[in-house]
Amino acid sequence: MAERSWFYAQQGQQQGPYPEAQFRDLIARGAIRPDTLVWAEGMTGWQKAGDVPGLFSGTSGPPSLAQGGAVMSAGGYGGPLSIDFGIWEFVWRSIVFVIGCAFVIPIPWMIVWYTRWIVPCVQVPGRPNLSFTGTAMTVVPWFFGAIVLAIVVGLTGSKLLNNLIILVQIALYWLFLKWLIANIASNGQPLGLSFSGSIWGYLGWTLLAAISIITIVGWAWVYAAWTRWFCSNIQGTRREIIFRGTGLEFLWRGIVAFIAASFIIPIPWVYRWMMGWMASQTVLVQRGSQLDA
Repeated sequence: MAERSWFYAQQGQQQGPYPEAQFRDLIARGAIRPDTLVWAEGMTGWQKAGDVPGLFSGTSGPPSLAQGGAVMSAGGYGGPLSIDFGIWEFVWRSIVFVIGCAFVIPIPWMIVWYTRWIVPCVQVPGRPNLSFTGTAMTVVPWFFGAIVLAIVVGLTGSKLLNNLIILVQIALYWLFLKWLIANIASNGQPLGLSFSGSIWGYLGWTLLAAISIITIVGWAWVYAAWTRWFCSNIQGTRREIIFRGTGLEFLWRGIVAFIAASFIIPIPWVYRWMMGWMASQTVLVQRGSQLDA
């Protein structure tokens, strides 16, 4: 098959163009399935990928696993995650998100709107077409309850109660993570994921991260360990999620990101660079197997 650029349809939207090699990598990672509509120059119209000669071996079954980063080896290695999104789409959506959140009341709806955009940008081996199915009304009681509580505490003028509000905020972040993970779907079907990390564990990591800032560099190792803890507590999948990034990598990348972001304009590119690295360091491993170094 001649080298050409490919497009595919995802949730009613056109994705691409992708070079031949990258397109076949998407097939190997399960992002493109035999029933996914695809098109390339020279084709008369959109076709199911399984019906295009040369894309899938044999019938419309799953593609043969190729050698490389997305291989499912004997040890159960499922390959790294990846994320990609358009810079300008990220910019305008982020601006709208910030403006909407400035009015406070729309925050739950803005979070859902933004999450429904960013989740499909993540590619997970064997889990194509990710989506987010959560609704704003689920978090509305937590959100506005926290606002009312903060107002009441503010009126009392009690420093002790003000400190307790911080703990309430941490608990809300923990609930948000559980809600976020529980509402991730693939091909429109809920994945049945859950977050099993305890509120006390999350509180401990949050406090440790805050304290580590005073060490100047220690925060990087804390964040790497915290991310590993977070990934290890995602349940509901046959494969274990492991974060391979190290504190040193977090540190130098964080420094580069801080310097670049100080110029304002590079922020979208810096954000995508950091997100792409974190995704590439997150891999799927068959539970009970060992991940090769």
